[in-house]
Order: sequence, then C-alpha cells, then structure tokens
Amino acid sequence: MEENKTVAAVEETPAQETAPAAEETRKPVLNASVDPDKFDWDAFEGADVYGENKAEIEQMYDNTLSKVVEGEVVEGVVTAISKREVIVNIGYKSEGVIMAPEFRYNPDLKVGDKVEVYVESTEDKKGQLLLSHKKARALRSWDMVNAAYNSNEVVKGYVKTRTKGGMIVDIFGIEAFLPGSQIDIKPIRDYDQYVDTTMDFKIVKINQEFRNVVVSHKALIEAELEQQKSEIISKLEKGQVLEGTVKNITSYGVFVDLGGVDGLIHITDLSWGRINHPEEVVKLDQKIRVVILDFDEAKKRIALGLKQLTVHPWDALDPNLKVGDKVKGKVVLIADYGAFVEIEPGVEGLIHVSEMSWSPRLRIAQDFLKVGDEVEAQILTLDREEKKMSLGLKQLMPNPWENIREKYPIGSKHSAIVRNVTNFGVFAELEEGVEGLVHISDISWTKIKHPSEFVQPGDKIDVMILDFDEENHKLSLGHKQLLPNPWDEVESTYSVGSVHNGTIASISDKGATVTLDGDVEGFCHSKDLVKEDGSMPVAGDVLPFKVIELKRSTKKITLSHVKTYAAAEEPKAAGKPASEGDSTKKAIKKISSNLEKTTLGDISELAALKDKLEKGE
Repeated sequence: MEENKTVAAVEETPAQETAPAAEETRKPVLNASVDPDKFDWDAFEGADVYGENKAEIEQMYDNTLSKVVEGEVVEGVVTAISKREVIVNIGYKSEGVIMAPEFRYNPDLKVGDKVEVYVESTEDKKGQLLLSHKKARALRSWDMVNAAYNSNEVVKGYVKTRTKGGMIVDIFGIEAFLPGSQIDIKPIRDYDQYVDTTMDFKIVKINQEFRNVVVSHKALIEAELEQQKSEIISKLEKGQVLEGTVKNITSYGVFVDLGGVDGLIHITDLSWGRINHPEEVVKLDQKIRVVILDFDEAKKRIALGLKQLTVHPWDALDPNLKVGDKVKGKVVLIADYGAFVEIEPGVEGLIHVSEMSWSPRLRIAQDFLKVGDEVEAQILTLDREEKKMSLGLKQLMPNPWENIREKYPIGSKHSAIVRNVTNFGVFAELEEGVEGLVHISDISWTKIKHPSEFVQPGDKIDVMILDFDEENHKLSLGHKQLLPNPWDEVESTYSVGSVHNGTIASISDKGATVTLDGDVEGFCHSKDLVKEDGSMPVAGDVLPFKVIELKRSTKKITLSHVKTYAAAEEPKAAGKPASEGDSTKKAIKKISSNLEKTTLGDISELAALKDKLEKGE
C-alpha cells in the first residue's frame, strides 16, 4: 500500500526536477506522459525509485508493525465477527483468525473489544497469522481467577454441563463448580435449562492446593436484592399502604413481596377474628393491599398488617348491647379456665368455668363445651374501651338455690351421690348445682378413722338436711341421723353398776380396751384390771367387768374387773350389802395374806399393786 503511494509520487514528479542527464548511471524513471502500452516494466523494476530515502522509508514502515514473538500472549482488537470466526488485529502485518467457539463464554463480544490472544505462529503455510484466545486465557486463567476472587469481581462463565449436585462452569478457561443451591434464590427443579448458557458469577471459594474453584450466581442476586431492600426500606413509613403479592404461606403468617423486598403478616394481623391457618384468609400469588406496622432498617425486616385496613369489629358493635342481654355465638377456643365465644367476627367473650354451672365443684371447661359449639349466653360485663366481655351460661338456667329451704327443709331425708371424699368428710350432690358436706362426725354413730372406710366417690348415700348457708351455697348434711342411735340401747343395757362379760381387745400402760356385746367398747384402768389371784390379764382374756361410769356425750364406758370379785367376797352385815370401800379393803387384805405364798419375784409386783389400790381408795 505504502509502496504504491511512493510509485505514484514518483510518477507525478515533473521532468525538470529529475536528476541531471549527466548522471547516466541512474536508470530512467516513469514519466506520466509515457504511453502505458509502451512502458518498459522490466526497466522500471530495476530502477531505484526510493533514491537516497529508501532506508529511512523502510525504517518508518517497520515502526508501524508490532514486534510479535511466537508463544507470547498479546492484546488485540476485534475487527470482525462471523458465526465461525473472529478476526483480531494485534498490529502485525496481517490479522489473525480465531474460531468463534473460543468466545462462547462471552456472547456479548463486539467489534472494537480488546481481547488477549496467544501467538501460535506468525505465519502458516498460507501466510496467515495464527492466534488462540483459549490458550491465552488458559495461561493467565489462575492469576485471573485469584485476582477476581480477591477483588470481589463479577466474572462471566459458560455453563458447560450438569453434574451431581450442580453444574460445571468455564471461568477463564478453568472448570469451576456451581452448586445447585447457588444457582438462584429460589429452588431449581430443572438444571438442564442452564446448560450452554452464559451467566454472571461471583467466585466464593478457591482451593489453592487442588486448584478447585466454587462460584455462585445466587450471591449476585442476593447482593442486588439487598441493595434493593435498602433502597425500598429507606423510603418506607409506618402506616403506609402498599400493594404486594402473597409469596409464601406458613403456619405462623404470610410473606408478601412488595416489589424487591418481603414483608411478613403475622397470623394475628390477618383478621380481627380468630383463625387456625393463614390459608383461610389469603391464597398464594394473590395480590393484596397491606399496611406497614413496623420495620427494622438494619435487619431488613418489615411487619405488615391486613386487618388494620378494615374497621375494628368492636367499633362496629351494636351500641345498644348492654349487660344482661342474651347473645349467641360459637366457641372458638377452649382453655381449662374457660371458653372464648365469638359473637361477631373479631368480637369475643369469655365464659369462665365458674359461670358454666351452678355446681360449686371446680371442673374444667372441657367438661361443658367444645370448640365449634353454638351457645347462647348472657352478658355479665362489657368494656368497650378495653374491648373485653364476660359471659355466663348458668344465668340462663334455673338457680337451684332459689327457694332452697322449700325444696330441702331442715330434717328432710334425701338421696345423694358422693362426689368427693376428704379427711374431714364427704361431699354429696343432691342435684346439679346443689351439694352438701357430711362431716365425718355425722357419718356414723360409731367412731371411724376415715370416711373412705364408709363410702367411695360415686356411691349413693341417704342424708338428712341439718343446716343451710344460702349466701355461700353450702349445706350441712348428716347420715347417722337416719339410723338409730346405738347409745340409746347402750344406756339401757350397760347401766352403771351392771356386770357384763367382756373380751380384752388391747392392753396399754394406762389400761385395757374391752369389747362388750354388740361391738360396744369400754375402758378399764390398770388398777381395776388385776385378777382375783393378783395376776394381770392378757389380750384375748374374757373376764367379768362392772360398769362404773357411762358418759353419753363422749360415748365412753368405764369398767372395772376388781370390783366384780371384791364385792362378792365382802360379808353382808345386818342385811345390808357391803360398801365398795369395805370390799376394797377386804381385797387388799386377801392380797396381803397371800404374800407369804408368793415367790420373791412376785413380792415387788404385789407391793406396787397394793399401793395402787390404796391410792385408788
């Protein structure tokens, strides 16, 4: 090209400016006036057209060309792109050709882009400059990967194939691993859709020893979303109403996409009424209007509300509703202490367990109601400001304590069911809501240790009404009052001075418990327990006993065995029976006379017995 320009310049040189004719050694030059058909081309080829400037011109030409060395990586400019080839100019005398697949990782390549190439050969058999972009990337790939990792740079990669757990990606000519969880922020079902595509990646991990590289596309999406979130949250205000799309539904709430940032509607903010699951209110992908309740700019959290966009049910409650009115509703929640009844969506009242029945017995709400029951109740309290209401069921039922004295007059006999047994007595139910206590002292005429010896819960028992406490809804009941008092017979049978046979049930330091006929028990002190021969009886012995005292109030009978034989031995004078004092003296005298016959071991015992008898007199 430059050569042709030089020739043209020579052709246009005027005749008068040519070298002098004297210089015959120089060959003639081409004259523009010469007929081209008669031009001597052979002579022209041998002519010196450059003259003295030839070396300088050659030097200038050489300076326009790059110094290219085979096996070197240089930078070139893309001059042309076709489906098969990419033409790259590296400043050499000819341009290089690179196969297009070497640039598949960069589908956005265009004319004018700078690329690195590897000089395979400055001239092949056809005189063509041979370049390779793939080899250039391979030589510098590891350095480029490390540089991109250290600078947190976003790189382009070509997804080559699918593998177990993820994808294989070409990054700078190095095969990197893309885990399936790092492809997108949403779960991926079809991995094959990404094969043979080019994507942006972030290098998240490098193993220098094994030269393993892990990349992520999800990290870029998250970073972009975080930026979007920050921008959106910075513009939010409490009370602002936005439109969003239901993105996810959980048991505790609904996540709503507000256009780049997610907010949560807690289940309690979905509806003024009580719901079991958010799906009762919204559906997936549904567009809804929400209000911003609160947000945390640091944690990127947004609390949303749906029910706040509607009027509070308590504000719309019938203003004429008052305490004492009857309302109908459905049981929506049961607790041990009561049941919550919804009389209108979002308006609930509590029926405490104590307001479910007139029965004084403590029970749980589940004994009376279950979720879903339709009930009618009476309003007991109503607080519109606090949005609270208490209801009652028993108020709509007859109060069994009204006219209680007429239904259960004192002294009347009734049949009851034992509901509870305690240490101090038995609680018996006459009817639903009417219970009374049978004290342990009113269960039996005979002494019992525990009421459970007599009855068990669920047993039927006949009772008599003894007393009332209408204010506290309490009744005093008795059972023994319906039975004959055995002490009426005891007094007539075991009168003071009468003698009866008894069995010694047990002996203690103070004396012995004696069982008489009819399971009547008496007590004999130690001083009155000595046998006629001076020995002491043992448990199981049957002896005659004399009744010396009878107390109805304490139900105690005091007995004496000594007085049975002491009275029999005393001589009768003047037709009069011997006194009890004389009889005792006779017994002591007899015991003393028998001392001579006793062994040494009996003396001390008899002496002690004598002292006791004397003191007793």
